[in-house]
Amino acid sequence: MAAVSLTDPLCKPSSYSPQFKVELCVRKPLMPIHLSCEQVALEMLCLCNQLDLLIRAQVHQDQLKEDTSPEESEGFQKQGAEIIYQMNQCLEHLSDPVLQLEEYLDVVGLSSLFPRVEVYMIHGSPIDMLERPASDAYFPHIGRLNQLLVLSQQLDEDVKHLGSHKYIAHQLSAIYRVLYSLKDILPLSIIRKDIEANFKQLKMSLSTEEGSKLDPQLPAHYMSWVSELTQNITSVVLSLSEELTEDLNPVMEFVSNLS
Repeated sequence: MAAVSLTDPLCKPSSYSPQFKVELCVRKPLMPIHLSCEQVALEMLCLCNQLDLLIRAQVHQDQLKEDTSPEESEGFQKQGAEIIYQMNQCLEHLSDPVLQLEEYLDVVGLSSLFPRVEVYMIHGSPIDMLERPASDAYFPHIGRLNQLLVLSQQLDEDVKHLGSHKYIAHQLSAIYRVLYSLKDILPLSIIRKDIEANFKQLKMSLSTEEGSKLDPQLPAHYMSWVSELTQNITSVVLSLSEELTEDLNPVMEFVSNLS
């Protein structure tokens, strides 16, 4: 041990020199990718959506609590900075001269779709809008349509294949609640009124005597009615008629204008 300590080192590490700096490429693809102007705009739309949802979540969090902890604030700023970094990286795919990020959002119309994003880039803090931007309705509306579609398809399958119809009335009630949230849409309001007219009798048809071990079964005419109802809902939702897509129009128009 003593001999080792007296031996000169085989080499001495050099002090750090910036010329040996290694560029981090974690966020870059393995193969070079070039995006067209349309692809850049679509990617920017997605990133604006992400940042807008992040800002809205932070605003809601700030409203629930009087003070935001430094850790929460730092986490939000870190996530926001990451999305803006991705936006700037995306702009590099455009031909020269490349616009600044704020200018690009104004030119393509994304700043009007996502005013919270524009304000955040200017002030660096999450701020809500006094008037709701048109794009706010996109995700809630498309979420309700998707929920209505999935619930209807599931109910149709259960009516046809389950040995017990114990929960059919509950499933129909869940569909009704989604329809009620979309009550201004004429084709769906007709279906909602059909449920209102038949629900009470359908529920009564599933009642069983106390202590009975028999699984509740819908009468044949109600099975046919439920199946026809769910298929009508599916057909209406998948048609994506003008009445159904009104709340989706701002985003859909932006996408359609790219082609």
